Amino acid sequence: MITNKMNLPQPFVDAVGGEHKYTPKRYSVTDVLGGTCEAVLKRRHQGEGEEDVADRIWALFGTAVHKVLQNAKSTESQLQENWLSIPIGDDGYELSGIFDLYDDETKTVTDWKTCSVWKVTFGDYEDWRRQALMYCWMLRQLGIEAEHGEIVAIMRDHSMRKAKTEKDYPPHPVHRISWDFTEEDFETVEADIAEWFANVAHEETVDDEFLEPCKPVQRWHRDDKWAVMRKGQKRAVKLFGSKDEAVGFMDWLADQPSNKGKKLYIEERPGEDTKCDSYCGVAEFCPFYRLKNSGA
Repeated sequence: MITNKMNLPQPFVDAVGGEHKYTPKRYSVTDVLGGTCEAVLKRRHQGEGEEDVADRIWALFGTAVHKVLQNAKSTESQLQENWLSIPIGDDGYELSGIFDLYDDETKTVTDWKTCSVWKVTFGDYEDWRRQALMYCWMLRQLGIEAEHGEIVAIMRDHSMRKAKTEKDYPPHPVHRISWDFTEEDFETVEADIAEWFANVAHEETVDDEFLEPCKPVQRWHRDDKWAVMRKGQKRAVKLFGSKDEAVGFMDWLADQPSNKGKKLYIEERPGEDTKCDSYCGVAEFCPFYRLKNSGA
């Protein structure tokens, strides 16, 4: 259910509201990037959860950017905003997707992305790489040569001040990332797609409590960490994957002349499933999320 708790004007509500209409057995590239559990729950419980229009502002921002770029003039060798659908297996399943730009001369698929600056700062591009790879694979199924993927990332929270003062900060509010795909890449993604659809076909037949949890990478999982800290400093001296490693390093560090008189301590930083906790619209129906938050 879509709510409007801030009583925002109707044009805003109309722009960001509305429910996506699902087609049976048709799953998008975005679905395949996530877990089968999430994909099944979205369809099974559509309209049951609650989402406020105010929380859709960044989706509106991304749509606006895509619309402006879509209306821009392309060259004769370029195709913009084309919808694809590729049959998967023999049971009527389809993989669908819309690529933003394909250039026949360079054999490159380009996708526009709006994102937070941290995405570029940390070089967290694997989901983008896989998306571009899937678009290229889909085009190749139609006999179109596609060998390269490219993302043009527009950072909505970019700071020019930080760009001038911080060494590793992106210098511009737009950033370009590209990949050259190999035959091995295409073979791997084809196998991954086939496996995902085989799994989702099974998951569609089982009750919610028996759904297979999304994989850690799909949950944006971060493991527990132990930080060795100096009193009075906010940044960790070093992070470790186990408490024993952190204790050993802290004991060694305490013996160093440069740390004489300085208090050291260990700070535990619990891991988290960022997508589950903050960005999954069907977490309340997910057996994994429910169990994780039950304290059991």
